[in-house]
Amino acid sequence: MTGFETRLFIDGDFVAGQGAVETAWEPALGKPLAEVASASAGQVDQAVEAAHRAYKDWSKRTPRERSAALLAIAGAIEARTDTLAAIESRNAGKPLRFVRAGELANVADVFRYFGTAVRNMPAPAAGDYRAQGRTSLVRRDPIGVIAQIAPWNYPLLMAAWKIAPAIAAGNAVVIKPSELTPLSLLALAQIFAEILPPGVVNVVTGNGPDVGQALISHDLVRMISLTGDVRTGRAVLQAAAGPMIKRTHLELGGKAPVIVCADADLDKLVETLREASFYNAGQDCTAACRILAHRDVVQPLTDRLETMVGSLVYGRPERDDVEFGPVISARQQERVAGFVDRARAAGCDVMQGTAPEAEGFFHAPTLVAAPIEAEIVQKEVFGPVLSITAFDDNSQALDWANASEYGLGSSVWSRNTETAMAIANALEYGVTWINTHGVMATEMPHGGMKNSGYGSDLSMQSLIDYTQIRHLMLG
Repeated sequence: MTGFETRLFIDGDFVAGQGAVETAWEPALGKPLAEVASASAGQVDQAVEAAHRAYKDWSKRTPRERSAALLAIAGAIEARTDTLAAIESRNAGKPLRFVRAGELANVADVFRYFGTAVRNMPAPAAGDYRAQGRTSLVRRDPIGVIAQIAPWNYPLLMAAWKIAPAIAAGNAVVIKPSELTPLSLLALAQIFAEILPPGVVNVVTGNGPDVGQALISHDLVRMISLTGDVRTGRAVLQAAAGPMIKRTHLELGGKAPVIVCADADLDKLVETLREASFYNAGQDCTAACRILAHRDVVQPLTDRLETMVGSLVYGRPERDDVEFGPVISARQQERVAGFVDRARAAGCDVMQGTAPEAEGFFHAPTLVAAPIEAEIVQKEVFGPVLSITAFDDNSQALDWANASEYGLGSSVWSRNTETAMAIANALEYGVTWINTHGVMATEMPHGGMKNSGYGSDLSMQSLIDYTQIRHLMLG
């Protein structure tokens, strides 16, 4: 268990953690990968104070200067893709070929996009909106110190979604990765150390109740950005309502419905679901995990999906033919298996692929035919599990989809553009795809509704979210 950076990154330096030791595992082997000491309460305080000091200078840098730093970070990520991808693959259990070619390319793209966007931030034109020569103008200024909590399912990519727009806008950041997957972000911090002024980005490790709570409750923190579950989101909102009210930016999970109309292209749908449902072992808040299929096509679709599930290749992440790897932990493996076992016990029809001959936290790809009220249809499983439910007409499918507490991702499948647009317009989800699913673009906003949270990742809107608007009037 050597060769990884396991120290905290505070004020431009790597320092040994003084808190409890957490074990980072290698999910594909089910074995410990590294021991990472958490930040103590005092070290969280040091990180926030370092960010506060750095903010005073960084916020005054021109967009051009901040842009140059983000573009340099993007180039350094591309130069170290193999190293970062290997760490991400081992600690998160992701297929190496997908991390290298897809996720790391997107991480670099996010920094490059926001490095460009900050030089083009829109603002209303100045003008005289009152008489007697009073001229108004609008500024967009950075907020201050941003506390960020990143998840374990996309450790580097979600961290990039948070860090890049925040520092592009002139803020300083203290970010806590998940205690399950801290290693790739600590490796990325080596790039920050080379390019950014000390304190602009700080990385503290540890669990949520201790380190995370100390971070989001700190008096100098002006905004909290979280990607996590609803329970943690509520804790963030409580912390944000303390003596100093903090802004919040929350992405809290989802249960993405896939509405399949009677005229849908089933072959295209199934080929899309091969990745949209099972990439990253289904551990994705927008994973296509809940199929609502018109009764006229539910059986032929089920037959196709069962064949697809049986053909999926999963196993050790370093194999070139693997489509997905293990789930993140033994606890998650047990949780996913519990959902499937309860569905089977309730009389649902369960169809599974063949388990790989491998150690580690693997769960077979699973298709479950279940009624709309079933637990496995209503609750977020966060694993390689896909449910299918028949509906009688499109209005019923729409009602079922919108009845969910979640509102992050969804998709509609129909050959009729008018039908598809009518359903898409009525869906209460932050992102809706039509005849595709799960495709992201850095230029487009990504965010949720209802219990999936609010605020946008990606796009110019994310950059705006990390600023505060001000009105200045000249008399």
